[in-house]
Amino acid sequence: MDKGRGVVLRSPQCQLITISVEQLLNHTSGMSELPAAEAYTSPTLALAAEKYAKLPVLFEPGTKWQYSQTSINTAARIIEVVSGKSFDVFVDERLCKPLGMRDTAFYLSEAQMTRLAKSYTKEPDGNLKESPIRLLSGKKPTDRDRMPAGNGGLFSTIQDYAFFCQMLLNEGKWNGQQILSEKSVKRLQTPTTGDLKTGFTPGNCWGVGCCVVREPQGVSQALSAGSFGHGGAYGTHAWIDPVRKRGYLIMVQRANFPNADDSDLRKVFQSLATGMKADKQ
Repeated sequence: MDKGRGVVLRSPQCQLITISVEQLLNHTSGMSELPAAEAYTSPTLALAAEKYAKLPVLFEPGTKWQYSQTSINTAARIIEVVSGKSFDVFVDERLCKPLGMRDTAFYLSEAQMTRLAKSYTKEPDGNLKESPIRLLSGKKPTDRDRMPAGNGGLFSTIQDYAFFCQMLLNEGKWNGQQILSEKSVKRLQTPTTGDLKTGFTPGNCWGVGCCVVREPQGVSQALSAGSFGHGGAYGTHAWIDPVRKRGYLIMVQRANFPNADDSDLRKVFQSLATGMKADKQ
């Protein structure tokens, strides 16, 4: 792992391939995924990164877009190497505490556990069945012997996340303090994938760690061009519209929410919030 350049992996042809931090964060790295049963079993990001390094590179970095969980966790590991701090501590010190996000953490307290929303799976008959959080691999939200997964392991509340979105809308400022530089916020929403076809809905490209709406259409019709954000595995969404100066938050906790980025729920919510009539799909 190179602090300045990113990571170096070996391709199936035994060639050494350098992957940049940008490629890790815009999902053009070509990194493979671990088997689903093994994806969240590592106690630390360092051990997870060792596993990732043994996987083959699927394609030449930068030539294709393919969402990569291992890429995001590798980027989180790079933060640990560069900062000398565990990823959870870094996030808490650099973002959560300055923003007053008191209920945002990778590891919950016993008091916070009493307020944790339950996760559900929608069954074929339409009923909801309570289901475990698969990202925890059988462990409790209070357990610390699991890695702080950058790709999906942070607990939060809609109020806390609203603080984060407001900071992004205000070009990195919050309560008079510059949390992120204006340059960094701009970097998040600047396209980095060129003409590559990206997911999870049409009309998009990717910036740094964020999907960017290039041509509003379909589910993103109510957003302005240049809006940026991300959806989650359980249906949660956060999108920033720098033109309308609005942040859109959806907190859902459904385990089998197929392509939540392209859901009717997201489309209707964003349309109602902007006063726009949603087209029928």
